[in-house]
Amino acid sequence: MPKMKTKSSAKKRFKVTATGKVVGGYAGKRHGMIKRSTKFIRSARGTRVLSVPDQKLAKSFMPYAG
Repeated sequence: MPKMKTKSSAKKRFKVTATGKVVGGYAGKRHGMIKRSTKFIRSARGTRVLSVPDQKLAKSFMPYAG
């Protein structure tokens, strides 16, 4: 049986923690920062744990990630 392929976009954007949660960056920080509020830019730093439905979707793209 051949191995399943991981989506390249998912492996670049998400990481699975040791407990099986999916961590990713915030949406809306790629470009157009001039129109975003300073509060939004500050609060969207770093990474966050995805919501449960988003975790299921991300894990479907990464078959061997927990």
